[in-house]
Amino acid sequence: MSRISEEQVKHVANLARLAITEEEAKMFTEQLDAIITFAEQLNELDTTGVEPTTHVLNMKNVLREDKAGEGLPVEEVLKNAPDHEDGQIKVPSIIE
Repeated sequence: MSRISEEQVKHVANLARLAITEEEAKMFTEQLDAIITFAEQLNELDTTGVEPTTHVLNMKNVLREDKAGEGLPVEEVLKNAPDHEDGQIKVPSIIE
């Protein structure tokens, strides 16, 4: 017995905005059923005493501390601006 139906495959394809043919729906149904069967084998494992993890490696935050620092001088910033006026960068208007 298949664990996933062609209707479910078509529904998911529709949600993903994918146009699939009847032949593709049958093929994907068989492939997804095989994947589900393989994944269900994990239920046979004894995981007693195994801590849940989100990653196989011990990961921790590697970002630096956020500290306020000295910014660039206005003159240096404005050198890179294609158009500026009164110490501010001019940009095209997007709202009329």
